[in-house]
Amino acid sequence: MHHPLSTPVSRRQTLATLGAGAAGAALTRPAAALQAPPQDEAGALLASVADHLLALSPEGATALGIDTGDRAAMRGQLGDRSAAGMTAVADTLKADLVRVRAVGKAGLDHKTRTSLAVVDSAYSVALDGFAQPYGDVAVGGWRNTPYVVIQNVGAYLDIPKFLDSDHPVRTPADAEAYLSRLNAFPGVLDGETERLKAAAGQGLIAPGFLIDKAVKQMEATLADAKAGGGMVDSLVRRTGEAKIAGDWNARSAKIVQGPVAAALERQLAELKAQRPKAVMDAGMWARPHGDEFYAWALRASTTTRMTPDEVHAMGRDQLAELHGRMDPILKKLGYTQGSVGDRMNALAQDPRFKFPDNDQGRAEIVAYIQTWLGKIRAQLPRAFRTLVKGNVEVKRLPLAEEPGAPAAYGGAGSIDGSTPGRFWINLRTTDLHSKYSLPDLAMHEAIPGHVWQGEYANQMPLIRTMLAFNAYSEGWALYAEQLADELGLYDDFEVGRLGYLQSLAFRACRLVVDTGLHAKRWTREQGVDFFVKENGSNPIEVASEVDRYCSWVGQACGYKVGHSEIVRQRDRAEAALGAKYDLRDFDDIVVKGGNVPLDVLAQNVDAYIAGAAA
Repeated sequence: MHHPLSTPVSRRQTLATLGAGAAGAALTRPAAALQAPPQDEAGALLASVADHLLALSPEGATALGIDTGDRAAMRGQLGDRSAAGMTAVADTLKADLVRVRAVGKAGLDHKTRTSLAVVDSAYSVALDGFAQPYGDVAVGGWRNTPYVVIQNVGAYLDIPKFLDSDHPVRTPADAEAYLSRLNAFPGVLDGETERLKAAAGQGLIAPGFLIDKAVKQMEATLADAKAGGGMVDSLVRRTGEAKIAGDWNARSAKIVQGPVAAALERQLAELKAQRPKAVMDAGMWARPHGDEFYAWALRASTTTRMTPDEVHAMGRDQLAELHGRMDPILKKLGYTQGSVGDRMNALAQDPRFKFPDNDQGRAEIVAYIQTWLGKIRAQLPRAFRTLVKGNVEVKRLPLAEEPGAPAAYGGAGSIDGSTPGRFWINLRTTDLHSKYSLPDLAMHEAIPGHVWQGEYANQMPLIRTMLAFNAYSEGWALYAEQLADELGLYDDFEVGRLGYLQSLAFRACRLVVDTGLHAKRWTREQGVDFFVKENGSNPIEVASEVDRYCSWVGQACGYKVGHSEIVRQRDRAEAALGAKYDLRDFDDIVVKGGNVPLDVLAQNVDAYIAGAAA
């Protein structure tokens, strides 16, 4: 996952300006489209749309490495997470969508038409989200949630991690900008706290088990702030490394131990006040306006109009097909008794594939990932005509984030390459990982998955780098896993192929469980049991997985829907082109066409087929 990938504050997510409000409005296409502007006029429009969106997300500008020059002031700012901030986002989208829809398409090249279609899709779906009575809306991102602050959502998680991993400290001005952001942090927290109260006033309160997790994590963030830990340490360490003179310890500690800690206490008090009113029902069906919110979140996540019932059925069908492929491999490995799920549970206990649960084991995991990244790098010229660098760093997640975070996530680095892409790995226990599942995870999060794809996106017009679609991002990362298998990486390591197939089966389970929780009234326990029994998934991992679906509503459905569609488009291209089909050309079209909704992906493949057939 990206990830979240941040919550993953990946560069994708920092750009997913969060928010909600009832500011959305139905937008209609102007009856008479204006005369087609020349190519450069459309380019200038797209550039101004990007600037307007970026102005709402200073963290996004920093993550992309473009908070310089005219944008230098953004390095000391944070996005506004208050109700007023959400209204400002919705108003900006509304105005710019009208401008984009007024452009005549005749005479524009395919790339520019694609960019306009991408903005139209991202903005119109986001505005439908802002029309919901509550929640955070990711604009061209994946983290839509009904809950403003919960175990994997909120500034209390995002900002400390962002300051440490994305905010640069190379000059005295950078260090001052860091302090400026610390000063802005209490206001950001209070803006969220007000929205938390407003949502509770509408009857929206998160499930009790999520609040319990969030309270524990916020208490950890608060204890750290009171002790003058993480956020202070990060600045002191890095100013020291860069030899920047100044009393950074005392200046940052004063802000963190004072106003930041006080704002965290206010937010924590509100969560604790909501806990007695919380129910343990996991899904949106149990929340006011929940069915409508879920329908929107599913559309945003999959970029399709699939219903919960259709998604649920697709998950069950694909799970059966994947288990049919896993069965003979398990038999070959000597696992012959019981269901595929039972046998995968037994395999997970096999000492041959485990790492020691200590710091030595953690180091072994990182080294093992590097080995597999080396193997896939050697094969990529067989799958792509146009190669990017694949600039990636493998990093352990911050300890405070590990309990509520997924097993891993990743995303590309800054546009200029000065900040590498990151593959964040959760090492709270080495039992989260096995020797047969890690190779596949590396393909998904890093190369040729999220980090690789993001480097192509970084070469596009700024608005295209900023707007991402969950079904494409996650569909591509699953397709990257499939490429590794097709390129022969598991030919002499068949248990690795089993890890890959289990990963796909896990995503098929997600379709079943997400819709089960939110539309079919499943309990949290039913969700966990389905994974463990049907797919042999790790119970430690799936407990936080299921919790994630309860808060990042619908997000888990984007993966398999996106993957299935990319594979369907590839089959279509191969059938249409016959001998003229080449895997390298197809893969280039998909990554170089940028991050798109699935209907736009089909149009890009249409153009490829037409061009190659000619």
